[in-house]
Amino acid sequence: MFKGFRSFLLRGNVVDLAVGIVVGAAFTAVVTGFVTAFLTPLVGVATGAVGDYSQKHFSVAGTTFPYGAFLNALISFVLIAAVIYFLVVVPVGRLQNRFRPMKDAPVAMTDCPRCLSSVPVAATRCAHCTSELAGRPGLPAQAVQSH
Repeated sequence: MFKGFRSFLLRGNVVDLAVGIVVGAAFTAVVTGFVTAFLTPLVGVATGAVGDYSQKHFSVAGTTFPYGAFLNALISFVLIAAVIYFLVVVPVGRLQNRFRPMKDAPVAMTDCPRCLSSVPVAATRCAHCTSELAGRPGLPAQAVQSH
């Protein structure tokens, strides 16, 4: 019972996922700190607000709406999404395209004169009705004339 659980935990995917979550949480903390320390105050300077813009709020009927905290979270989200996209998604996509096997070029097709099925132009025999296809390269002359 524990042997199976231990092998599950030590599989590469589980360990990779755990490392990714820890690194992602640390990265989120760094970006949130950057936004709180630098970007949100810049937004406050640009809009003429004094003090910590992330602490700004307004009240309606005794209910407080902390729009500064929302703006702080929104900027953090956009920065994290941009970094993940440009530093992870785009490079991994390029690597996958580089190592992905090339797809074969489309094969030119023609119709079999006997059964009218589509067959490759280079075929010497129809795959559907097995009749020999006249005038094709590689076909012996007597085989062409037998039909």
